[in-house]
Amino acid sequence: MFKIIFMKIANKIIPLGIVLGSLFMYSCGGGKSEAEDPMEDKGIGPISSISLDAEINAEMASSGEGVYNAKCTACHKVDGNYIGPSPSGILGRRTPEWIMNMILNPEEMVQKNTIAKKLLIEYKGAPMANQNLTEEEARSVLEYFRTL
Repeated sequence: MFKIIFMKIANKIIPLGIVLGSLFMYSCGGGKSEAEDPMEDKGIGPISSISLDAEINAEMASSGEGVYNAKCTACHKVDGNYIGPSPSGILGRRTPEWIMNMILNPEEMVQKNTIAKKLLIEYKGAPMANQNLTEEEARSVLEYFRTL
């Protein structure tokens, strides 16, 4: 008798516990660290605001191309996706701040930023390597991306 009563209660409580536990875990995610719209998401890192001049700085873009060729082409290709996504058209998909923060702070971005987490999954768990670029180098790479 006790076993029958216990089973009836357990059959109702366990599914309720699973639902409540799932809701609790979902709601306790620490809040969103980024905007819902990828073109509003600034990412996580040292760059909170950046303004791009209307005209591309050719000298900076050339420097950025050199940095990109030296540090990034093992995983990224301009003409298509490779181990990581192509930077071509990136400014149509991400904010300049997000791009800079991904370059400068990839470890924390893949841990806390929804878009970076999705990219990590999409690219088969290959995390972006931290190349330890300076903000100036990262900014020059961003300027190069504007030319693609």
